[in-house]
Amino acid sequence: MILPAGDYHYELRRAGALIALEDTNFDGHTIAGQRRFIESTNRYEARAELGDDSNIARIAVSYARGPFVRSARYEAAGDYLRGQISALGGRNIVTAKLGRFREIDADLAIFRALTIARMRARGQSRWTGRVAAINPATLVADSIKQSARCADAAGLRWIYEPRMGDREEIEIDADGRLISRRDNRQGETILVKS
Repeated sequence: MILPAGDYHYELRRAGALIALEDTNFDGHTIAGQRRFIESTNRYEARAELGDDSNIARIAVSYARGPFVRSARYEAAGDYLRGQISALGGRNIVTAKLGRFREIDADLAIFRALTIARMRARGQSRWTGRVAAINPATLVADSIKQSARCADAAGLRWIYEPRMGDREEIEIDADGRLISRRDNRQGETILVKS
């Protein structure tokens, strides 16, 4: 198993203030997670099924803000992530190119941990590649170039660049759980219970 199965509970902070809670369950084959915002009823959810090779095969995401609900379903087939977004009775077809290692990021902390775990399993301490990243507000998948590099000899600290100009410092434990993530915009994600 590429990541330890179990429940992951994160606090998301901006400039020290708690802004959201993220609860995720991973059973070895399925990731089911939800982000709830503290000062509103806004909610973001993702459910992904992993294939035998630990790649994400299918993913469903949804975003609710008050009475407004948007949802999307994607499937990785060949070199593409294909799906459709449903909102207000309309549907849009979306296609994003998958990178060489078929990484998909749905913006919850566990997806970043999965990407790093897959790099570690391949024996990589540096990586640059395309990721099909799903925007949590629009649910649109886009192929974005990302990079990561190991920042210590133990392989537990990583510098991750999800977009040009953005930078995250990530700490994982020996089993691959993401313990903390700090970005260059005063954002912080902290594992509070697993």
